[in-house]
Amino acid sequence: MAVRPSPKKDTSSDYRKKAMHAEITAETQRLKNFLAPTVEQQQLFLEDIEIKMAGVTRTVHVIVDLPEGEAGGVSLDRISDVAHAVSEAMDADPNDDGRPYHLEVSSPGVSRPLTEPRHWRRNVGRMVSVNIVDGDDVMGRLVSVEDTGITLIPELPVKKGMKPKQGAQTTLPFGNIRKGRVEVEFAHIDDVPLDGNADSDEETTAEEA
Repeated sequence: MAVRPSPKKDTSSDYRKKAMHAEITAETQRLKNFLAPTVEQQQLFLEDIEIKMAGVTRTVHVIVDLPEGEAGGVSLDRISDVAHAVSEAMDADPNDDGRPYHLEVSSPGVSRPLTEPRHWRRNVGRMVSVNIVDGDDVMGRLVSVEDTGITLIPELPVKKGMKPKQGAQTTLPFGNIRKGRVEVEFAHIDDVPLDGNADSDEETTAEEA
């Protein structure tokens, strides 16, 4: 008679890791609910919160974005203002457990994956790469975003060194898209405003002790 192996038991280390993960997940969701009104009062959108533990100290990374329909990137001044407001809210949090924390507040930057319709809307006119559920990735100029999907003008593959060619305008439903990303383009010097006030989606960060 074959002897069945006994089920693997969690070690104390595995148990602690799972307990810590559950605690961080619950605290992240609690802080999202608690801090969303504070961020909204600054006319910004709470994109995400990430918590990392180092001993008893927490690093709380709050990611904010412009509200849908507002073009450009989040300025450093606005990041600084919302960081101060978030820090005050956390210091007055009645449900905080009193452990020390280090606060970081930033905007997503161009490296953020495009996973929500509002992410795509913020980047109309940009070059994007689209990861398709069943098929090859598509790169092209984002033309418009509807409730059901995106429309872009794809770039056709060409030999190295040749000027890119554009294909026919294509519509991709959100159900066929895993995610996308913005492709960084290097502008000619003539395209840069002389006053240096071009909108930027580069990540901006502020820290509060």
